[in-house]
Amino acid sequence: MATLDGPNVRLRPLEPSEYRAVFGWYNDPETVSPYDRFSVDTFDDFVRAVESAPDDPGSLAPRFGIVRRGEAAVLGVVGHYRPHPVLETVDVWYVIGDRAARGRGYGREAVALLVDHLYATTALERVGATCDVENVASYRLLEGLGFRREGTLQAALFHHGGWHDVRVYGVTRTQWAARNRPA
Repeated sequence: MATLDGPNVRLRPLEPSEYRAVFGWYNDPETVSPYDRFSVDTFDDFVRAVESAPDDPGSLAPRFGIVRRGEAAVLGVVGHYRPHPVLETVDVWYVIGDRAARGRGYGREAVALLVDHLYATTALERVGATCDVENVASYRLLEGLGFRREGTLQAALFHHGGWHDVRVYGVTRTQWAARNRPA
């Protein structure tokens, strides 16, 4: 799998020594909540999912660890998956697990690197993302990158004992290229 470099972060495959930390984020309600489902997986299931993700387009497992350039510690993860069996689209997702790294632009840079990579290595015409309507940081990240809000799925995600609405975002290849064109 590729390593992707940006000005401040590097995306690289997770190393087995990092699986425990990332597994901890997935099973920490403070990290996953309050905007997504929370369910505890077994560590063995998590490892299998991470290691099989490169061959599974529907996998929700991390595809890349996010590290600061010049540092070794993973601060978050990003991934992509095919959300629909017929539509030719991929959705991206992201988690900054290191609380001290949140709000510093690492997630935004990581998602931009991932979208660049997807458009450079596939024939996709659209990359999408979804987020809980209450997840302000997430939708600001997407909108700041040029993703367009395409609508809202009502009562589409069950977590914390109730149904939540989800914003749907997308950016086409043409829109992404125009957004990244030097001025």
